[in-house]
Amino acid sequence: MQQALNMQLDKRVVIDTEAMQWQGSPAKGVLRKPLEKEFAEHGRTTSLVKFMPGAQFPEHSHPLGEEILVLEGVFSDERGDYPAGTYFRNPPGSKHSPFSKEGCTLFVKLDQFDPLDLEPVVIDTNSQPMQPGIGNLQVMSLHSYGTEGSALVFWPAGEKFQPHRHWGGEEILVLKGVFKDEHGVYPKGSWLRSPHHSEHFPFVDEDTLIYVKTGHL
Repeated sequence: MQQALNMQLDKRVVIDTEAMQWQGSPAKGVLRKPLEKEFAEHGRTTSLVKFMPGAQFPEHSHPLGEEILVLEGVFSDERGDYPAGTYFRNPPGSKHSPFSKEGCTLFVKLDQFDPLDLEPVVIDTNSQPMQPGIGNLQVMSLHSYGTEGSALVFWPAGEKFQPHRHWGGEEILVLKGVFKDEHGVYPKGSWLRSPHHSEHFPFVDEDTLIYVKTGHL
């Protein structure tokens, strides 16, 4: 079973999430766009999730954690409210009863934590300053554990990055603008997963913001 999962992770995947149709979920008023749906039998999933106004999801646990970036609206649970731009991690074994009064859209990764990665994280990316990266890139680190790291990266118009190889793979969600490399063009809403040891030469023509995770594949 683990071998089959690894074979799937060896594939490069590009999905235009804007072109996908929302699908139902076990909870009324909660919709999904599954991205890593081929891994559902393993518990590992990555998806976009939409809560319609007033929707709620029953209390549930996260055996291997939950990572969320709030894209639109306000997401809530018994611990508080998380407006658009909030990034948080609920560690392995955590549970909650989420809801949204006004509706929201989320990027969600389930059951993909290292079992020892137990530190809860809540970051308001709207108030967190960016730090200088390579070239003219601006980077906001969100989380790191072992070889895995997550960040927001701002690319100013015209920026080109050096060709590079991804040890442990790379995953990207384009949040604003248009991300490009020698393989294609990826507008807002594009989700990319590049396997271990993949290579590319990325660049942008306009201001672009991406969520990026590396070292986890």
